[in-house]
Amino acid sequence: MTSPDELLLKVMLDPAAIPDPHPIYKELREAAPVFKTAIGETWVISGFENSRALLRDSRCGSPMDEQATTSRIAVDGSTRRARTSSSAPMLFLNPPDHTRIRGLVSRAFTPRRVEQLRGEVTEMTDSLLDALDGEGDFVDGVAFPLPANVISALVGVPEADRDWLRPLIADMVPSIEPTATDEEMDKAEAAGAQAAVFLAELIATRRADPQDDMLSALIQASDGEDRLTEDEVIANIFLIYAAGFETTTHLLGNMVRQLVAHPEQLQRLRDDRSLIPNAIEEVLRFDPPVQLDGRYVFEDIEVDGHTIEAGSSIVTLLAGANRDPAVCADPDTFDVGRADIQIMSFGSGIHFCLGAALARLEGQVVLERLIGRYENWGITAEPTWQGRITIRGVERLDVAFS
Repeated sequence: MTSPDELLLKVMLDPAAIPDPHPIYKELREAAPVFKTAIGETWVISGFENSRALLRDSRCGSPMDEQATTSRIAVDGSTRRARTSSSAPMLFLNPPDHTRIRGLVSRAFTPRRVEQLRGEVTEMTDSLLDALDGEGDFVDGVAFPLPANVISALVGVPEADRDWLRPLIADMVPSIEPTATDEEMDKAEAAGAQAAVFLAELIATRRADPQDDMLSALIQASDGEDRLTEDEVIANIFLIYAAGFETTTHLLGNMVRQLVAHPEQLQRLRDDRSLIPNAIEEVLRFDPPVQLDGRYVFEDIEVDGHTIEAGSSIVTLLAGANRDPAVCADPDTFDVGRADIQIMSFGSGIHFCLGAALARLEGQVVLERLIGRYENWGITAEPTWQGRITIRGVERLDVAFS
């Protein structure tokens, strides 16, 4: 019998598991829904209710600075270098610092501001689909440039600088992977340094001449005398890019893959376009871009008869939780008409993804425009997978639409 540790190593390290990790998640959920790994003080959680409860538990959070240097342990047992930053983004902070910064940032990331982008997202999508002309690499042609340009527009990065900034942000994303190598960390830090200089210059420009964009709003956001420092603005712009860029790229790629694989579901959407928002939720449930989330434990916590001791780390397998039969009937079936979809794809608790509304908007718009243009959808070559598990998706997807 395969041990839970062996299953975890397989899903983290075996490239063959990346295209479909769900059988492994299912085996873990059934055999060891809560277990302590043999590597370090790490617990792995794969059920929906336990994952949601722990991500919402105030006894869990991000490791403090002195803990972060010892908590970044790769699943193969080797110690990786910890992320360094002069000011951590809110994702890596705990209350009250997290509460303060998220409160200020959320004022610049309102549903109204996101919804105002619908027309611009539609125009960008149509332009990219025109250029793709029904054939080619969907990731390079649509799924990659669309969210990158949308988040740049939301933040306020000038069009002339967007192509230069995009690859730098992409180079920074692998640093959140549990298996990130020192080479990837070096590349991420170098990219971050370049991007930080650019953003500092842009902040100076926006201070002198505010615009109707998120960067100007973050500079001006205040609660009494409390304002974000320049380092805090830069750190959280990086976070907003990461949360709204590569994750949405993979949502769009996964959406096309699943609808090509399930043509009867695509036909349901053609027959009833009111199902499009629900279809995006089902893609997020069935094949989410973000596969896992983590927390550090500050006090002992009892979970299903196990004591998770203070000082431990927790990994919640979000993609496995999404297919927990305790909250989802027939979880391995892709159904765009599924009612009452519950997902962990955006996390839960105080770190619930601020970019959720934007990701959903982009997914809906791209699906609407594709259905409006094309009756026949096909994938012409085996997808090329990126080889990462925290943020999972394809880096190339050759399509033919007609």
